[in-house]
Amino acid sequence: MTIPFAILPIYKAATRIYYGSTILALLIWSTSFIATKAAYISFPPLTLGLSRFIIASIVLGIVLLIKKEYVKVKPKDLATISFSGVLGITLYFSMENIGVSLTTASNAALIVASYPAITSLLELILYKVRISKYKICGIALAMIGVYFLTSVNEGSGGKNQLIGNLILIGTGFAWAFYTFMTRKVVDKYPPVTLSFYQTVAGSIFFIPLALLEKDSWQAPTTASLTLLIYLGVFCSVIAFLLYNYGLIKLSPSSSVSLMNLVPIFGVLFSVLLLQETITWRQIIGGMVVIIGVLLSAHQINSKQKEQ
Repeated sequence: MTIPFAILPIYKAATRIYYGSTILALLIWSTSFIATKAAYISFPPLTLGLSRFIIASIVLGIVLLIKKEYVKVKPKDLATISFSGVLGITLYFSMENIGVSLTTASNAALIVASYPAITSLLELILYKVRISKYKICGIALAMIGVYFLTSVNEGSGGKNQLIGNLILIGTGFAWAFYTFMTRKVVDKYPPVTLSFYQTVAGSIFFIPLALLEKDSWQAPTTASLTLLIYLGVFCSVIAFLLYNYGLIKLSPSSSVSLMNLVPIFGVLFSVLLLQETITWRQIIGGMVVIIGVLLSAHQINSKQKEQ
């Protein structure tokens, strides 16, 4: 749609709040790796995941009561929603937390950028989805970028970093399967209702995993408790609501493009707040991943232009 030049400033002003809302959500999400890494001073990885999503479940429940968006889930959909919660909450965040504990926050932020390409690759393999040459090139580039990121030196904790990086790649597959499961029910229920049920299910299945770490439990410090609340309230709920608010006016292609700010912000914050050192390998690998994901999104953009 062509916008008359005279009303362009008004249009930009009207959409600025939606762009701002989306970018703020991405800023919050990009700090989750740093907050997670810093919270390990008191919380073991799996215990941190359980605690984070118990808080998120409570907050989402309150949001449901305030917005009055609660919708009773049909029994036939409950299993699908619960399983998606186990994939997207329990499995995804248990793997991510363990991976982040072994590698750097900056590596985690850059590897996570490849998840859209991993999802596209699995769609091609499992669902025989027809994809364009741009998307094929994008997937290939993203995988090359991940290879750069996962290749580390053996010294100075390099072995642990390699294991952490590989776990984070595996986390991308968990996210892809979560996405596939969620697609089956996403149009049937309001976003907050769906997220509430998924978070509660994921939290329940987190309990036995967290109990494996009971020998490592300790009283949290004020700093780690603050970080836990930040992860549970801001990263798990508020960012989600801000992102969905931005989707009211932004196209999916715009949102996908903006998502590439997460690894950039994540690396920036890891340098500023954790004093991590960024190598040329990380810079090159991260750039290749982001270019690959942008190419993968080209097919979406083309379809929308045709419409």
